[in-house]
Amino acid sequence: MTVVSSVGYAQALDGREAGLQASHQALNRLGANVPGFAVVIASHQYQAREVLNGVSSLLGDTPMIGFSSPAGLSQDGQHPHSVVVALLSGDFQADTMWFPGYAQSGRETAAKIVQHAQARAERQSILFFADGFNGDAEQFCGAIAPDLNITGALSSGDLHTGNTYQMAGSQTGTGGVVAAFLRGNLKVGVGYDHGWDPVGSQFRVTRSRGFWLRTLDGRPASETYASLFGYPARDWAFPPLNYLARLYPLGVEQGEDLVVRAPIRVEADGSFRMNATIRDGIDAYLLVGSRVACERAARQATQQALLQLGDAKPAFALVLVDVAWQMLLKAQPGAEIAAVQEILGTKIPIAGGYTLGQVASTGTTTPKFLNQHIVVIVFAEANQN
Repeated sequence: MTVVSSVGYAQALDGREAGLQASHQALNRLGANVPGFAVVIASHQYQAREVLNGVSSLLGDTPMIGFSSPAGLSQDGQHPHSVVVALLSGDFQADTMWFPGYAQSGRETAAKIVQHAQARAERQSILFFADGFNGDAEQFCGAIAPDLNITGALSSGDLHTGNTYQMAGSQTGTGGVVAAFLRGNLKVGVGYDHGWDPVGSQFRVTRSRGFWLRTLDGRPASETYASLFGYPARDWAFPPLNYLARLYPLGVEQGEDLVVRAPIRVEADGSFRMNATIRDGIDAYLLVGSRVACERAARQATQQALLQLGDAKPAFALVLVDVAWQMLLKAQPGAEIAAVQEILGTKIPIAGGYTLGQVASTGTTTPKFLNQHIVVIVFAEANQN
């Protein structure tokens, strides 16, 4: 049974109507095929329960996971204030689960996911979405077994209030992880990359507490950025600069690698609110992104994902992009999708959204927690003649 997919999207005044219309469109495009798995990307401006009601009124008990995002993505580009619904049909099985305790302990949530995966002998691909404001994604990644094929992202939403949600089946809420365990005749390829490079400015992290980066070179982080960019330090605590700081992340040394770590926002006291901890005493480098570098990264991530499929033909692509890309590409919305389509072609259905962090398996070590990346996940039929 061939793996086929479809994507629908809709804008409406309320989440129920948008979810209903997007699901209706996706089902129509799927034709006579029965959906075996659904992914929903919904605007954080909608009520999660309303979106879920609209989607489930048509999809019934189809296994489903979803997350909130400032805008949805499809093969037609970017869709603000919308619901995007992707459907997959084929000879595979999907179990979806809701893990509510992620905000309290990423390690315990990871242990539950590992336990559920190891209860079945057959190989699985795991797709997950977690809360982007609450919870420790690095701790979560560190507790995942290296041999698990797991990919996902941190849901995004209102950066001011920290409003984000996750959905699985009939459940929705904040502070949790939703996961889909996919097994059967399904092959998954994953690629990731980013478009940010060091520009020469180097700092020492002199004070960091939990998710708050307090001082760089002995000064409040906002003062360091004020001296670089020319805006007064106090202005970095207010919109739009307190969110635009994500455009200028730090590259921190982790072994021989330079890992991207980006602020979610700048706090009133001038500290940076991160979603990964940064150790005191390490060197950090200012990174700057560009449209050209991001488009190149999108193409490379897609090529990397397709390579993992081997000879299998892609049937669907899920594109998870850092919210910094939405800010950077504001004048060319959907440019990252156009870059993906340069490699994938324009006939493959695409769904996606903007996230506050990404996670990708390496195959040999625990999964990587990423900031500022694009992750391209391609799905295909495993046993093609």
